[in-house]
Amino acid sequence: MNIKILGVGCPKCRRLEEKVKDVVKQNNIAAEFEKVTDVQEMMKYGIMMTPGLVVNEKLKSSGVIAKDEDILKWIHEEM
Repeated sequence: MNIKILGVGCPKCRRLEEKVKDVVKQNNIAAEFEKVTDVQEMMKYGIMMTPGLVVNEKLKSSGVIAKDEDILKWIHEEM
């Protein structure tokens, strides 16, 4: 499983990254994390606002700090 956090390092981006890592750890999910800070790379996913969450190359959210239950649901959808 590959999980990407799209963002330039703002507080919302860091908070989303923390939440996703916590959800993965609490549920014993094997995942690799990537932080994407390059704007051109982020644009490939079609986001207009950060932070963005990509699971296995599928954009799951942008512009919000997702709820834990949504993060877990999106991860399970891609397993």
